[in-house]
Amino acid sequence: MADQTPLDQFKHALTGTARAIAHEPEVEVAWSADAPSASGKNFRVPLPGRSLPPDQAREARGFADSFALKLRHHNEALHAKNAPSEPTARACYDAIEQVRYEALGANNFSGMRDNLDAATELRTASDPIARAQSPQDVPVQSALGLLLREKLTGQPVPERARAGVDMVRDFIEERAGSDFESLALSLDDQKAFQGLALDMLRHLDLVVPDDLDQPSEEETGEDENGEDQDQDGDEQNEGDGEPQTTEVAGEVTEGDSDADSESETTSEQEMSEGEPDDDGEEGMMPVRPNRPWTDLPESFNYTAYTTKFDEVIEAPELCDAEELDRLRQYLDSQLTGLQGIVTRLANRLQRRLMAQQNRSWDFDQEEGLLDAARLARVVISPGHSLSYKIERDQEFKDTVVTLLIDNSGSMRGRPISIAAISADILGRTLERCGVKTEVLGFTTRAWKGGQSREKWLADGKPPQPGRLNDLRHIVYKKADEPWRRARRNLGLMMREGLLKENIDGEALLWAHDRLLARAEDRRILIVISDGAPVDDSTLSVNSAGYLEQHLRKVIDWIEKQSPVQLVAIGIGHDVTRYYKRAVTIMDVEQLGGTIIEQLADLFEVEG
Repeated sequence: MADQTPLDQFKHALTGTARAIAHEPEVEVAWSADAPSASGKNFRVPLPGRSLPPDQAREARGFADSFALKLRHHNEALHAKNAPSEPTARACYDAIEQVRYEALGANNFSGMRDNLDAATELRTASDPIARAQSPQDVPVQSALGLLLREKLTGQPVPERARAGVDMVRDFIEERAGSDFESLALSLDDQKAFQGLALDMLRHLDLVVPDDLDQPSEEETGEDENGEDQDQDGDEQNEGDGEPQTTEVAGEVTEGDSDADSESETTSEQEMSEGEPDDDGEEGMMPVRPNRPWTDLPESFNYTAYTTKFDEVIEAPELCDAEELDRLRQYLDSQLTGLQGIVTRLANRLQRRLMAQQNRSWDFDQEEGLLDAARLARVVISPGHSLSYKIERDQEFKDTVVTLLIDNSGSMRGRPISIAAISADILGRTLERCGVKTEVLGFTTRAWKGGQSREKWLADGKPPQPGRLNDLRHIVYKKADEPWRRARRNLGLMMREGLLKENIDGEALLWAHDRLLARAEDRRILIVISDGAPVDDSTLSVNSAGYLEQHLRKVIDWIEKQSPVQLVAIGIGHDVTRYYKRAVTIMDVEQLGGTIIEQLADLFEVEG
């Protein structure tokens, strides 16, 4: 223990406390720079600063307490049995259950109450309810959960959400006020609480009775078993295959304060791809289209409704230096277990590249450098003229490599970590070999369109507007920038709320144009993505496949006409549908090695 940092000691204490609360000795707690989440007995909680600021420590404790309470008091099978199918009703149903098991802890332990309050404050900060300008903007699940929490624990609604909750308080209390009292009497009985919760949703017109009268008599028998297990959900949860996620509701967003207000154009279920309300690594995964190749119509013309709100920005401008250091520290912790692999991969690539830069000589020349191997000849015959050598011109081309990384929401968690680690490996290795490297990322500034969509709405919604979101293109490392100066920038990829939607075609053109402006003889562009472009705002008002068709055209043009060599690596999705030179990785652990192999092959084949 003596050599542990305060952060390590805090995590050790946090793990012990979580195990005690959950009555589960195998609980493990790990840090996360992404959305807090729980999967079975593995908890990922917010990473506090190295000095353990009290407020950040309480947030970490709050999420660990919440996950432990869920493991102890929540029966997932029972919860799923009568869950409504309609998305809004299901979101409310889940929020109500979370309030139940957190209230069991808050009402019995004052310290736990303070921790849970801190976690609630953090969730609320990123929830659309904190930005609501009208009752229509208020997420009903958030308002309902906060009002129920207020009734069950006596804790007031967080300041940031108070205005939003007050907009709908009268409506909810008028229809469901009596249900709150009944729920307060059933906290210890999940099955009874579930039935009362469904009644409350019925009173709020979120579900209709027919939707809830589906269980058969056989299922009723299973309910009895579920009830027996309700009081001790440990055994049931131990085999749960579904991740338990009680995370920050709604990813922290930047520049998207009103991006959730356009409900008149797209329903909630239609906007579920990449929705910021989708918590956790699993929930953020959009459904990627997997359409077969079709010939593009000659008339297809891609446009952007406005480029006024697009930005090309350097990584340090998106967060302060202290946070960037903390995120880089988190990324370094991910690298700890990969040091052996990293070293082997880096050495392998360096050997391949340096082999092509070996010096070669022409011997037996009449002038040049004295050939040491011919010294004996010089001694014996001083007048011999063929004792010199001349170095040949190197055939190895001056090279620049651009790594373009998809920073979309579906890359969250392990994929973006591996992408950042791979960029780190490449940057260091290529710099050692004298190959300049640029690292870029692409995403959008907002979910659901941002200011571009607001302008389109203000202009009267003209048809077929084209791309309808604000681009964010990020420069992590410039080609001429030393790696030591740019290395911490890669930590930004770990930042919660950075990863949103992806418009691949324009990002590819942007990276390609930067390469064309370079003076190097060989230019290589490596794209790391997990599938097709997805931007709900654009796709909801244009023809299907609008972004995908543009991406295909851009790739076809680069591959056939551009001097830039293009290679793609897909994560979990087949990108060979788009790129001629591409590989698909189903296991993200393979990504680092695949990048090395692909790049080495490019040098060998083209060199």
